[in-house]
Amino acid sequence: MFTGEMTHAPADAGGDADASRTVLFDFDGVLFQGDAFEQFIRHRYASSAIYKVLAVLTVPWWLLCGVFSRRRAAWALTHVALCGLGAQRYQAAAEAFADELVRRPRQFYRVGLSVLRRHLAEGDNVIVVTGCERMLVTRLLSQLGLPELTIVATQLKPGLFGMRLQMHNIGRRKVQNLAAKGVTTWRMAYSDSFQDMPMLKPAVEAVLVNGTPKLCKRVEKALGRTVTRVAWY
Repeated sequence: MFTGEMTHAPADAGGDADASRTVLFDFDGVLFQGDAFEQFIRHRYASSAIYKVLAVLTVPWWLLCGVFSRRRAAWALTHVALCGLGAQRYQAAAEAFADELVRRPRQFYRVGLSVLRRHLAEGDNVIVVTGCERMLVTRLLSQLGLPELTIVATQLKPGLFGMRLQMHNIGRRKVQNLAAKGVTTWRMAYSDSFQDMPMLKPAVEAVLVNGTPKLCKRVEKALGRTVTRVAWY
């Protein structure tokens, strides 16, 4: 078990040359402390009473969505918070919020960013694969001095009343979207969630960040092998 920063990347345990140099990082809970897009949506509600009123007026809609799944209800409330934003206005709002986030203390895992930079220095092909929205996470990483990273993320699209979900990059979607970019094998995958099993399973080495004993045991049982455990701050 690791309890801090990994001192070196492990040797390749098989696979082709590309796989031996490809390393995947989740973002929320791995590099970022919390959920960045959720914080953005909360900021939208906190910054204007209009969105609070709209949320109240659309209670039947998002409650109905909640009957089918909590995730649908959450996205319904997200769509309310993005009401009136076209692509350009959304990008400006997301980037302004990202600029604010990077100035907050203890918002990022310093060890995680250090490990990511070490992989880059060693010549690894680092890809951030995240459920966070693409423009927001791209700006955050750029402001952290990582503008050239490949990012596979959730995407929004303009709708009749504002930005709407186009593709939520979670679970199996992460692997599917990687495959669409020609990435089908990788040496390492860093995650903090069981939801990333489709991404962890193909990895030569699966790494759980700040995983509870219960989560680690559950992931190891599903994988049929041990995982590397790290405690990042």
